[in-house]
Amino acid sequence: MRHFDVQIIGGAVLHDGSIAEMKTGEGKTLVSTLAAYLNALTGEGVHVVTVNDYLARRDAEWMGQVHRFLGLSVGLIQKGMSADKRRLNYGCDITYTNNSELGFDYLRDNLAVSSGELVMKWPNPFHFAIVDEVDSVLIDEGRNPLLISGQATEDAARYPVAAKVAELLVRGVHYNVELKDNSVELTEEGIALAEMALETNDLWDENDPWARFVINALKAKEFYRRDVQYIVRNGKALIINELTGRVEEKRRWSDGIHQAVEAKEGLKIEADSVVVAQITYQSLFKLYPKLSGMTGTAKTEEKEFLKMFRLPVVEVPTNLPNIRKDLPIQAFATARGKWDHVSQEVEYMFRLGRPVLVGTTSVENSEHLSNLLKKRNIPHNLLNARPKYAAREAEIVAQAGRKHAITISTNMAGRGTDIILGGNPKMLAKEIIEEKLLPFLSRETPAFEFDSEVTSVKAMSTIKIGSLSTALLEKAALIAKYVGKSEGKSWTYEQAKSMISESVQLSESVNLMELRKLAEEESEMYPFGPTVALAYQSVLNDCKVHCLNEGVEVKKLGGLHVIGTSLHDSRRIDNQLRGRAGRQGDPGSTRFMISLQDEIFRKFNFDTEWAVRFISRITNDEDIPIEGDTIVKQLLALQMNVEKYFFNMRKSLVEFDEVLEVQRKHVYDLRQLILTGGAESCSQHTFQYMQAVIDETVLANVDPHKHPSSWNLQKILKDFIRLGGKLLKNSFAEVTETVLLRSLSKFDGSHPLDFTDFLPPDLPRPPNVFRGIRRKMTSLMRWLTICADDSITDGRYRLIINFLRKYLGDFLIASYLHAIEESGFDDTYVKEIERAVLIKTLDSFWRDHLINMNRLSSAVPTLAVFISAISFTCHWTQLM
Repeated sequence: MRHFDVQIIGGAVLHDGSIAEMKTGEGKTLVSTLAAYLNALTGEGVHVVTVNDYLARRDAEWMGQVHRFLGLSVGLIQKGMSADKRRLNYGCDITYTNNSELGFDYLRDNLAVSSGELVMKWPNPFHFAIVDEVDSVLIDEGRNPLLISGQATEDAARYPVAAKVAELLVRGVHYNVELKDNSVELTEEGIALAEMALETNDLWDENDPWARFVINALKAKEFYRRDVQYIVRNGKALIINELTGRVEEKRRWSDGIHQAVEAKEGLKIEADSVVVAQITYQSLFKLYPKLSGMTGTAKTEEKEFLKMFRLPVVEVPTNLPNIRKDLPIQAFATARGKWDHVSQEVEYMFRLGRPVLVGTTSVENSEHLSNLLKKRNIPHNLLNARPKYAAREAEIVAQAGRKHAITISTNMAGRGTDIILGGNPKMLAKEIIEEKLLPFLSRETPAFEFDSEVTSVKAMSTIKIGSLSTALLEKAALIAKYVGKSEGKSWTYEQAKSMISESVQLSESVNLMELRKLAEEESEMYPFGPTVALAYQSVLNDCKVHCLNEGVEVKKLGGLHVIGTSLHDSRRIDNQLRGRAGRQGDPGSTRFMISLQDEIFRKFNFDTEWAVRFISRITNDEDIPIEGDTIVKQLLALQMNVEKYFFNMRKSLVEFDEVLEVQRKHVYDLRQLILTGGAESCSQHTFQYMQAVIDETVLANVDPHKHPSSWNLQKILKDFIRLGGKLLKNSFAEVTETVLLRSLSKFDGSHPLDFTDFLPPDLPRPPNVFRGIRRKMTSLMRWLTICADDSITDGRYRLIINFLRKYLGDFLIASYLHAIEESGFDDTYVKEIERAVLIKTLDSFWRDHLINMNRLSSAVPTLAVFISAISFTCHWTQLM
């Protein structure tokens, strides 16, 4: 493969730290190799970030060949990978991963309790990143932060009870909802009914809090719909990613929402959770000193990229002119009229032989359209979050550009795979190989159902393979059959597919002559891999001829026709769907059909009555589409209002997270320092915190402008003894407020201060543990730090205050060190205990801070940013 000139331009844009806007099919994957290789030469590591595991694996296998040929190491991060493998892959020159795995690895590294658990390239894990589909990652997924949760102690039994109460409450009477921000507010009537049903006097009673459970139950009832936001599988509520249409099995909603959904569906309630670590994608990618991205649709969001990330968007010209036809938007008064018209247009295109892609916004809508097409006897493929369809995604997309192919997909914009007119020969060849060999390699059946009523394969022409391909397939099948039966070997279905994939990779990395030689030399050892690779190459050649001929026919018919069935929250996502047609100069067409009953208009309470009246003046038939500029411009203006709303939402999230970002960096940097630092580093932090606690105690009870007799010396002594516990109780048993005052009063200028060992007269001498140059230097550095402290104002008695701080700090630290020496514990063991205590304490305060900030953010967003800084300061003081 050779880069086109426009692809070299795209590579230069990425290297410059900008966003390259390249249309669908222009080869962004190949473009990324240019900037990735160049920036990896420093040895600091490059991350190529995609939107899912499939694309990361595909790109690493495909483009990794280029980097390895040029002498670089290539890593791949996948879901379920062990920590050792992750560490090895992050250590490579170029690492392919998806955005969520990257974010969670960063958070998990900052929850690690030992340096051996770290997987990223610390102390500098971030150098340069290329983000594929950068608008999807930074903008669409930027609305929700990445969260790692820990188990809470909430009573799971409350959720089913709250779900029953929610069924009693009536919307508009007992509670009001705000659809656009998923909020619920109980009315006075609702509060009274809920309190009566729950037999409580106060929903917000701290000792018996029911309000959060009831409100979450109402949110689950109103905003979380089955087959839209989630599906139920094997007794579990699984989240559907609204951007990609895929099921995310390990993800759960926080703040009790997931438990409320489980209660609504009558499922087993899993433990509630609290946030222990979080970060937004915006904050995560700001950690890279150099960042770039590529996508097909970023120009409409250029201002946001510039404002939030300082990333300019550069439009890269297409290699061939775009000849796609974007037909006018059709508006319908009712959803029924829209769906009837969509199915009519699909049937018309099917009769012509043109491939059609229909984009829907939910599983529910995709299956509704599927049922309509079944009634018209139109074979089609369905691609949504259901397991029986999602497992066949690669196969469905490979067929989507073939003649007579009808594909219904949820959120096609997130699929990340091109649709090639005539079909994808590589994918089709692999399917033929798998169909022939899998029954011999594995006795398992696929973990998905095959819906024979829906599939459009029967409407497509059969791919004819030549006699050579047939012979090679039969040879490979015989070897597979012999190995499977005679030697008693059997593989799982996924293992068998993986073996075939390895053979396919072999065919792409070894030329034909070498493959034949390899197969002949190892014939006695059953050369399954080389034989399958030879069969694949032969079948691939047959598929290329078939797809090329069929592609010519499809182009004559007009190419791929794309139908959008609703406006999305952003014009950019609509443009992504349009971009599926007309790739690389191919013909194609697009049409959006929308109704005034669509989710976007209902969710944002847009007044569409004017549009209904407008349509009724034109026609009495509410199912007739309207294409007039007036109504379409008005509807697009409403869509722009939605864009502004979500922009403001992301802006608020970023502003809130900017405060957390500074705090997070401070905490995580300190955490890494403790985790990866030497034994002495832990001791220094321990002494630093001991001195900080003493400083806080002293400074809260003294005044540098007033004589010690006016200080609250009793409080200082009481707090000091309480801090030291048994370590100090005996030593300071005879020290009273009077003794301490007499000692400090001697420093009135007539008595010189003893800076040799900082020992005030008449006060106990600390244990003699500051022996050796290292400990003496540590003690001296603490004194210099105290003297340089500007948190205390200048005054006549400032020196005495500093002297007292140093004496009490020395006594506490010396008593601690003396106790360790007498314990007889190994010094290394003690240092590890210190490290563990420091980490646990830091994590505890940070977790409490996150919990408080998240509750505050959801309750009073405008106040959260200001209070976050104050709360963090308070937590940090407690830690000190």
